[in-house]
Amino acid sequence: MKFPLPKDKEIWYILLLAIRYRIILDRRSKFTKGENTRMSKKYVYMFSEGNAQMRELLGGKGANLAEMTKIGLPVPQGFTITTEACTQYYEDGRQINPGIQAEIMQYVAKMEEINGKKFGDAKNPLLVSVRSGARASMPGMMDTILNLGLNEEVVKTMIAGNPDPKFERFVYDSYRRFIQMFSDVVMEVGKKYFEELIDQMKAKKGVQNDIDLTAADLKELAEQFKAEYKKQIGKDFPSDPIVQLNEAIRAVFRSWDNPRANVYRRDNDIPYSWGTAVNVMPMVFGNLNENSGTGVAFTRDPATGEKKLMGEFLTNAQGEDVVAGVRTPMPISQMEEKFPEAYKQFVEVCALLEDHYRDMQDMEFTVENGKLFMLQCRSGKRTAQAALKIACDLVDEKMITEQQAVMMIDPRNLDTLLHPQFDAAALKAATPMGKGLGASPGAACGKIVFTADDAVAWKERGEKVVLVRLETSPEDITGMKAAQGILTVRGGMTSHAAVVARGMGTCCVSGCGDIKMDEENKKFELAGKTFHEGDPISIDGTTGNIYDGIIPTVDATIAGTFGRIMGWADKYRVLKVRTNADTPRDARKACELGAEGIGLCRTEHMFFDPERIAAFREMICSDTVEEREAALDKIEPMQQADFEALYEALEGNPVTIRFLDPPLHEFVPTEEADIEALAKAQGKSVETIKNIITSLHEFNPMMGHRGCRLTVTYPEIAKMQTRAVIRAAIAVQKRHPLWRIVPEIMIPLVGDAKELKFVRDVVKETADKEIADAGAALHYEVGTMIEIPRAALTADEIAEYAEFFCFGTNDLTQMTFGFSRDDAGKFLTAYYDNKIYESDPFSRLDQNGVGRLIDTAVKLGKKVRPEMHMGICGEHGGDPSSIEFCHKVGLNYVSCSPFRVPIARLAAAQAAIKNA
Repeated sequence: MKFPLPKDKEIWYILLLAIRYRIILDRRSKFTKGENTRMSKKYVYMFSEGNAQMRELLGGKGANLAEMTKIGLPVPQGFTITTEACTQYYEDGRQINPGIQAEIMQYVAKMEEINGKKFGDAKNPLLVSVRSGARASMPGMMDTILNLGLNEEVVKTMIAGNPDPKFERFVYDSYRRFIQMFSDVVMEVGKKYFEELIDQMKAKKGVQNDIDLTAADLKELAEQFKAEYKKQIGKDFPSDPIVQLNEAIRAVFRSWDNPRANVYRRDNDIPYSWGTAVNVMPMVFGNLNENSGTGVAFTRDPATGEKKLMGEFLTNAQGEDVVAGVRTPMPISQMEEKFPEAYKQFVEVCALLEDHYRDMQDMEFTVENGKLFMLQCRSGKRTAQAALKIACDLVDEKMITEQQAVMMIDPRNLDTLLHPQFDAAALKAATPMGKGLGASPGAACGKIVFTADDAVAWKERGEKVVLVRLETSPEDITGMKAAQGILTVRGGMTSHAAVVARGMGTCCVSGCGDIKMDEENKKFELAGKTFHEGDPISIDGTTGNIYDGIIPTVDATIAGTFGRIMGWADKYRVLKVRTNADTPRDARKACELGAEGIGLCRTEHMFFDPERIAAFREMICSDTVEEREAALDKIEPMQQADFEALYEALEGNPVTIRFLDPPLHEFVPTEEADIEALAKAQGKSVETIKNIITSLHEFNPMMGHRGCRLTVTYPEIAKMQTRAVIRAAIAVQKRHPLWRIVPEIMIPLVGDAKELKFVRDVVKETADKEIADAGAALHYEVGTMIEIPRAALTADEIAEYAEFFCFGTNDLTQMTFGFSRDDAGKFLTAYYDNKIYESDPFSRLDQNGVGRLIDTAVKLGKKVRPEMHMGICGEHGGDPSSIEFCHKVGLNYVSCSPFRVPIARLAAAQAAIKNA
């Protein structure tokens, strides 16, 4: 029997797809256990099939929609396409394979059945939203499409079925929004083209807001939008809802790999391999009429932590209007006047959700014709101050335990508590020239810039900037990171600027409507004054006040809830926390913040004082041992005084002093006047000094004549430093007999046990003589930095001569990877873009490579000296994920910069609780 061949290409495509799907189904039937084949894996779940525990598979949004469905809240019933489908999309070359496409269509049919509407049907259309939803909250980083399923035929049928002119306006409003959003998100046509058309229409009609445009205006706009689409893309806007849906799902998967999402993931330690889920749900319309609206709310104030319902609401609007700051919303409390029944139900839902999740909730909702619908809930982003208060309050309310309170705070956010605030006296004397909403606390001052690119460029040349925008969008993320603070004309407490700034801990003032902005010419007017790019400005993210000029800042003070959380953290952590400090001031600040000792004192930093550098340069340029010793004798009393001050600041807590580490060329003069002064002091010619300086040049100084190698060639340097350490310890011990001063002398850059033995013998001979001459009973320790891979692999041999190990992960990372930390920035971006690395190995410890070396060294060292203490003192000592690794491999302490001590304390506690 013969069949006529179809001529239409689309029909051919459908036939081929059907045949391919039939083959897939036939293949499925050959397996009794579906898990044995990729196509048998379930990639789609109705909301009614999931729960909050399925976060990894359904993403945070999907899991919470499922959980809200499970507890009986009014959620429009749709389905979630899993994170595994996203992973599969990338494995299949950024394509949704036919099997997953077929499964999606099965669930579209289920959604149609539940909702009693038909997707793509002109008479009874089902319109949907398509939203991203990674397992970790990434506000504003990925994409959403609303009102999907509209086309000319559906629009006309909907209007024909409802003669109300307001309904016609609603339909065309929804249609133009969909065209704009689909064009922007799915087809990557810049939204600026459509915004210009909207502005032209408003100007033509003499109105201020979108809401003032009529149905006829919006209909005309929709036609203009489609014409713009064709102009930009070269083909007509797609009218087939199935095509629209498939393209939208691809766009959400694609958005997982967009630049702003990649930046956010790197900053927040979110692996690329996680992927994002896609949530498809029936539309509910806040823009239906004046009896409808949309809002965002928090069960507690995300800026202060106060226990009160806080949020914003817009009538006759869709969710994007609130988040994008297109219109300035009203406080959530005013919703009660507009929709009393829906507000009453919403308040009940808020209480139920916070009680259910035992945390402050961030919710998105819509009211359609007076009926409430919940579109999202999640644990809300909050400032560090709010996080501490909320955690303490939840413990006091018997909702969570102390351990849970410790676990719910992101250690990285504590950083924002420790940054400067405005000087109180200067602030009192200053007069605000304007006021917006205090969207993210803190103080920021700097020079005005108007674009994200300018913020990045100005920061790179050393300028502090405040980014001033009409409103921010996700594309501004790099500029927001580069800025000291963010100021926007539009938007509320839940706008993009506010939410992202709070998450980053960046000061933000939003919604200052008094600003007359001229972004194109890079200027704005406020309080009768015109401000241009580069003018100084100060903003207060707590009060929302805006000031002309620069207001001085002071260090933040910490008390109250911070102390309670830190107390709980100290109660449960196992790791000790020390600090990297070279001055008494830094040491005292670290102790105030909870440091339990110094894990790294870099003695070379002490040599750059003007009085000392001259003597040290004399030592470098000396010809004999006697000349070098004479120069070092000038430095020794200063070194001793330095160490005494550190011991005094630490009040008997451990102090680890690293002996001279950098190559000598770092200390020699480069200015002609300094060279001449050194020549005169040495009694040498300028030419001779220049020859000495040239001879110190090394092709790879980081792997050159430095660290313990300096002591091997110039033992007198280590002898001087040992005398200074021991004499200082004896002097302070005499002044404070109740303190237990135990100097820890750390030898850097050891790669061979014999190398360490040589230096150790020099140190011990000198130290023992000093102690004997003083008639003191001082105990001291000699250990080493493990920062060369060979040292880690031969740690058992090195432990014969070392009483402690401290892992210098900056150099260990550098030498393990084989690239310079100073130059890696030139190419690491390409590594991130190509998914070779997901994070900077100098910021976050490489646990597979560098971590394996550390683990090996710990085990080998403990085999020889079970009692030896071990720590880490690189930049990784303040990184939460690296601290957890240190806990797991059995280190005794981490050491970090003073202002990261609280972060380390909290991260150490979380590691102990998590791995109990």
